[in-house]
Amino acid sequence: MARYKMINGERIQFTAAEETARDAEEAVWEAGAFERAIKHLRMTRDNLLKETDYLALSDNTMSDEIKIYRKSLRDITEGLTTVEEVETVEFPGKPKE
Repeated sequence: MARYKMINGERIQFTAAEETARDAEEAVWEAGAFERAIKHLRMTRDNLLKETDYLALSDNTMSDEIKIYRKSLRDITEGLTTVEEVETVEFPGKPKE
């Protein structure tokens, strides 16, 4: 499939070199898909953990439910190897404190 660019309002087809360069850019982007997906998952997980960080302070006793919830969040990225696996992750529900 041919690609085009606009120059001064004129539609011009990519040269072979431009096609090759664009293919390389797209390959790099695709190769980073898993890293982008797992980074987003970790950011979401970290925010959920932060919501309960105060419960983990030394002057507080966490319930078993909160301990299990926090452990589940910490372990949520284990074994994930594909973007599809990352996209299907379901976060555990936060228990009452």
